[in-house]
Amino acid sequence: MRLALAEASAAAARGEVPVGAVVLAPSGEVLSRAGNDREAGADPTAHAEVLALRAAAASLGTWRLGGCTLVVTLEPCTMCAGAAVLARVERIVYGAVDAKGGAVGSLWDVVRDRRLNHRPEVIMGVLEDECSSALKEFFGTRRIR
Repeated sequence: MRLALAEASAAAARGEVPVGAVVLAPSGEVLSRAGNDREAGADPTAHAEVLALRAAAASLGTWRLGGCTLVVTLEPCTMCAGAAVLARVERIVYGAVDAKGGAVGSLWDVVRDRRLNHRPEVIMGVLEDECSSALKEFFGTRRIR
């Protein structure tokens, strides 16, 4: 999670919402790291999780990320939770809960939907205070539309 927090900090320094993500191989090796890049890339899909999943898939040469872990500072939204399910990640670890848009247990629970063919393990609340603080600090000094 500390690596994801570093990515979130770098994203904030670029004027992005401070969310960071890391994908770990089954061995624990870091496959990819990313921070939000929606503003700079003018890309609504450039969430940290999607960017990290894409880079991990490119690194492995396959879209199937079985055995991998997605670590993210903020609970993934519906798009990112869906991407994690489609990538077949084994687990999702996140820090701060997103009561307004989270899709891994708070507002929705995409990853545990029994109708889907893959359901990753979820570990929530890792370094939650640090992850929440980064977001509160960022939004406390800006007004995002």
